[in-house]
Amino acid sequence: MAVSPNPISEPPRDHTLGRSHLLPPDPSEKPFRNNRHKLAGRPALILLLVLSAVAGTLAGLTLVYSSDLPQIHDLERYRPSTTTQLYDRKGRGVGSFALERRVVVNYPDFPPVLRQAVISIEDKNFESHGGINVFRIVGALWHDLRSHGRAQGGSTLTMQLAKNLFLSSERTFGRKFQEAFLAIQIERSFTKEQIFTLYGNQIYLGSGQYGFEAASEYYFSKKAKDLTLTEAALLAGLPKGPSAYSPILNPEKALTRRNLVLSEMEGDGKITHEQAEAARQSPLGLNIAQPEGAVAPWFQEEVRQELEKQFGAEQVHEAGLRVDTTLDLDLQETANKAVDDGLAAYERRHGWKNKQPNVLATGTSIEDYKHPDWVTQAHPGDYVHAVVTRVLPMEIHARMGAKEILLEPADWQWTGQRYADALVKPGDVIYVHLTDGKEAQELRGTLEQDTGAQGALMAIDNANGDVLAMVGGRDYALSQFNRATQAERQTGSSFKPYVYTTAIENGSRPDDLVLDTPVSFGGWTPHNYENDYMGAITLTTALAHSRNIPAVKLAAQVGIHKVIDMTHRFGVTSNIPAYLPIALGAAEITLEEQVASYSVFPNDGVRVAPRVVRKVSNADGITLWEQPAAIQEVVSAKTARTMVKMLQAVTAYGTGAAASKLNHPVAGKTGTTSSYTDAWFLGFTPSITCGVWVGFDSRESLGEKETGAQAALPIWMTVMKQAIVGKDDEKFLSDDPRSTVDVAKAATTQPAVGTAGQGANTGANVVKPVTPVKPASAQPATKKPPPVVSPATANKLDSILN
Repeated sequence: MAVSPNPISEPPRDHTLGRSHLLPPDPSEKPFRNNRHKLAGRPALILLLVLSAVAGTLAGLTLVYSSDLPQIHDLERYRPSTTTQLYDRKGRGVGSFALERRVVVNYPDFPPVLRQAVISIEDKNFESHGGINVFRIVGALWHDLRSHGRAQGGSTLTMQLAKNLFLSSERTFGRKFQEAFLAIQIERSFTKEQIFTLYGNQIYLGSGQYGFEAASEYYFSKKAKDLTLTEAALLAGLPKGPSAYSPILNPEKALTRRNLVLSEMEGDGKITHEQAEAARQSPLGLNIAQPEGAVAPWFQEEVRQELEKQFGAEQVHEAGLRVDTTLDLDLQETANKAVDDGLAAYERRHGWKNKQPNVLATGTSIEDYKHPDWVTQAHPGDYVHAVVTRVLPMEIHARMGAKEILLEPADWQWTGQRYADALVKPGDVIYVHLTDGKEAQELRGTLEQDTGAQGALMAIDNANGDVLAMVGGRDYALSQFNRATQAERQTGSSFKPYVYTTAIENGSRPDDLVLDTPVSFGGWTPHNYENDYMGAITLTTALAHSRNIPAVKLAAQVGIHKVIDMTHRFGVTSNIPAYLPIALGAAEITLEEQVASYSVFPNDGVRVAPRVVRKVSNADGITLWEQPAAIQEVVSAKTARTMVKMLQAVTAYGTGAAASKLNHPVAGKTGTTSSYTDAWFLGFTPSITCGVWVGFDSRESLGEKETGAQAALPIWMTVMKQAIVGKDDEKFLSDDPRSTVDVAKAATTQPAVGTAGQGANTGANVVKPVTPVKPASAQPATKKPPPVVSPATANKLDSILN
């Protein structure tokens, strides 16, 4: 059978299905249905891939950006940085420390008008969202992409809270993502009220104020719960830019921002159009709270230094500690006034100097001038600086900040000038003692003068070393230098108790006789302050009248090295050269060391180191630290009691006799350098020791006759009059009921042996005569003779000593 050369193969027949009409598809035809399925599946696949990528990216971002985030449950124990408060020994507030001024309040303390204002301008959907606002976030991210990472706002209140609590202030995509992540976690853990409370206490609102309560008190001098609509709107507008919209720095921008808040509240239906319109027409209405001056600024600084040494600066300023200090608020206020009044009295004694500075001479206008002590509020009784604005023959008009002061002839009568224009001129910076009077809107006061004289005071409790009062100078706003703890000054005759204590401990007795007669030591001839001699007198009388020659003889007898060793045993840390003139007070010692030393006498020979802090507690009331009293025995009780009796003679009939007017057991010692550069009085009762120093930082002379009794003792008496209230029954400890003071005082009614022209009340106690202390020239040789200096050096030392 022949085969066709071009055979046409036939399709096989399908015998099983019997469907021979199903032919193979024509390649030229389009597979419509299959293509449609493929086209429909591709977008779905792409979408799934995109969603997977986004999910993976989000998971990765979450892993990356949340790995170092804080745990939200830590927020349950969170306490915002709050002020460390200081309290006096009776629990009264005396000051505070804070890097951030914040007053923490509860949700009800934020008035509805403030909450509505904040929500309207910052986060309209606050009550409904779960921590983030997706539409605002997307808009912010789109802006970020277009601006190459310059992050735009899109934060909810919860996100702002998360940023302020946990994150930095950098403006990046990563930080924004962390904000959102934390915000969601916060919303899941806390209620809306709790979140708003945290936000309202944490947010910064400018001028160092954190939280709406602190800002309300600062900008409007009122509590947040008392805010009006316009005031609430102003505060609500500040979180966006505390500096940019500051009502102090940029009042016009602040007004515009406040009115925007009002418009948003109106648009949200929180206030009516009439309310909004009336509020928009209102001024800012600021009433800036001028801070009260610290009642004990130098003391407070000492406390800060002690706390930072124990806890570190961060905890002191941020942990909201409660610090129970040793201060007695009443005594401190008395001390402040006593020092100011005492320095004013000193300056009046020396007449009107007419040396006040003039601001116009420096190129500053009267309107622009600001004095440092205008920062805090001034009250009647305060001494303040003011700039003269106008002068009439019978009137002086001056300005103290925004307040006007009027002075009339009676207010400057003490100067001896009748007419005001002979005293001052416009632009002069004068010193004014504010009084209670007021003429129309002008304050009243008396004209004083600030010559630069300074004073310092410190009082401590003998039993435990508690510092009850501390004044470190005249005006803390002008000088923070603490003259009570930092200034080393020549002590004058207030050094002599160290000499007499050494002599008593070495066997001398209060009624031993010593010759107050001329003597020389290697070419150096000491002199008495009065340039006279009392002959043979007791040690008690010599100390009471602060005779120089007997003190030098005693130092020579016991050895100046022993005197210096004794001084260091009392706690004095100064480096004291071993020269005999040291016995008259050439050594430089701080007031703090002097006060602590003198407290040894009423303490039966025990030194208790001064302390300013008693106890520190945290915000939960748990005691973190208590400072124990540091005790050290210095001399025997017998020696201490003997010295108390001798120092009582000083205040009974000696150089400090004016103190006897207190009609209370007191003892002490005056101190004056012969050039009158330093005036001291150190004294004590059975319970309190107090010291006062007066002088110039420049070490210029205070003036003729400005002794410790004249310049320092009156200040001391004012303070001690307050200190002894309620202590009528206290007495000094004494082994011998027979008072050395009574014996010595009785002896002063007799003529002195060998006196030169002295009258009554300057004689010697001859009740129990003993061999007088011999001059150094008659003393037998010792292994270490009393050191002396060259005549030239000695004369130079003598010229500055009492």
